[in-house]
Amino acid sequence: MAVYLDVIWLLNLCFDALLLWLTAIMLKRDVVWWRVLAGAFIGSLLVVMMFTPFSLYVQHPVIKVFCSFLIVFTAFGFKRIRYFLENLFAFYFATFTVGGGMVAVHYFLQREIDIHRGMLTTYSLGVGDPVSWMFVLVGFPALWLFSRARINGLREKKLRFEHIVDVVIVFDGRPLSLKGLIDSGNQLYDPISKIPVMIVEMEKVKEVLPEELVQQLRLETALDGPNHPVFEKWMHRLRIIPYRVVGSEQQFLIAVKPDRIMIFYERQWLEVEKGLVGLNETKLSTDGEYECIIHPKMVQRGRKLTAS
Repeated sequence: MAVYLDVIWLLNLCFDALLLWLTAIMLKRDVVWWRVLAGAFIGSLLVVMMFTPFSLYVQHPVIKVFCSFLIVFTAFGFKRIRYFLENLFAFYFATFTVGGGMVAVHYFLQREIDIHRGMLTTYSLGVGDPVSWMFVLVGFPALWLFSRARINGLREKKLRFEHIVDVVIVFDGRPLSLKGLIDSGNQLYDPISKIPVMIVEMEKVKEVLPEELVQQLRLETALDGPNHPVFEKWMHRLRIIPYRVVGSEQQFLIAVKPDRIMIFYERQWLEVEKGLVGLNETKLSTDGEYECIIHPKMVQRGRKLTAS
């Protein structure tokens, strides 16, 4: 039987990366892709060495333990001994758990397995065990969905606490600096584009918007299309956002699409690629602690700004 070593190497590379990713999820570590792939590459070399004259040395338990140390060190680094041992034992746990699951699937499918020269072997084509490929093809999408849901869940819980942050909104090249409250209770979206809406005090926005536009918005006649040059420039930016307050009928909020929205959150600036600014006539904070209410999705989806 022909053995396709390159395909078997690729299978083991993917499998080791899967185990390292699972380890990171269990310990809630940040996943650095190039480090995970580098660790998986080191692990996959053991399989290649099995087909060389060095196979006898590679099968020795001491070499295997040393390689596992090197894999974990490459993937997660070394901060302190406890940190390293947690990563190592979690990696072993993930390996034994997934390995046991593979053996169980083999017995369930009544596939023959055997231990030969320190390796688990199956009777299949020379491109790797089909069950292993199944774990890889199913495992990566499952871990991706799980990790994405977990990260969003953690960030949502974190955002449930009230945060006062700095906000910069740019209208027609004119920046407006505000204090904003991140409030999970703000769930306003544009019903058509599903863009999140930030609520801002009208008194603050009028500092950067044209006076004629602000006056018409307060009179709620802007949507009637008055023949004024300022509206020809701003009409395409205006949106009507329906909302409902407990104990009252459905109401409407006029929103404006700004040039940019930037939020300073956790010691870094985030740029909101898609966001609307809803104009509110009343004062949002009685003590003036904040002038706008930020939609939590704006923070979750914000793109980090890098220094240029």
